Amino acid sequence: MDICVFCSAADLDDRYTAPAREFAELIGKGGHTLVWGGSDVGLMKVMADGVQEHGGRLVGISVEFLAAKARENADEMVIAKDLAERKAQLLARADAVVIMVGGTGTLDEATEILELKKHGLHIKPVVLLNAAGFYDGLRQQFQRMEEEGFLPRPLSELVFFAENGAEAMAYLESV
Repeated sequence: MDICVFCSAADLDDRYTAPAREFAELIGKGGHTLVWGGSDVGLMKVMADGVQEHGGRLVGISVEFLAAKARENADEMVIAKDLAERKAQLLARADAVVIMVGGTGTLDEATEILELKKHGLHIKPVVLLNAAGFYDGLRQQFQRMEEEGFLPRPLSELVFFAENGAEAMAYLESV
C-alpha cells in the first residue's frame, strides 16, 4: 500500500516523534511505501528514516522552493512546481492518507483532502493520527459541523481518528 503522510517539517518532542516512529516502523515492516513531502528535516525525516530502516520504500514529492531540503536517498523524488501541484501528486500517488501533527501547511493539506473526499473526488481512506490529543479540538469542530448540518456525509465516512500508529495501520488494512 502506498500511504501518503502529511506531517510537520519541524523538530518536535517525543510525544509527537514516538508515535511517528511507531507508525513508520509499521509502514516499513509491512512492506508499504511512504509517500510524503520529501523533506529530510523534522517529523518528515523521522518518518522517512523509520520507514527506510524497516524495509519500506520512500516516494517524496517536494516543491521547488523546498528542493534544497529534499531527502537525497529516497527511492523516488519528484519536484513539483508549487504547493497545489504537490498536493495533487501526493494524493494521486497514494492509496490512503494519514495526517499527523503539523502546522498550517499540514492543516491546509488535511482540509483539502477532506473537502475532495466530501465531494466524492476521491474515495481513499483518510486517518487523523491524534498523537498526544493534538487533533482533539479539530475533532470537536468536525463533530459540530456534522451536528449542525455542514457536512453532507457522516464524519465517519470522511475521516477516522486514530490515537496511535497501530490503530491507524489496523484501520488502513481493514478498509
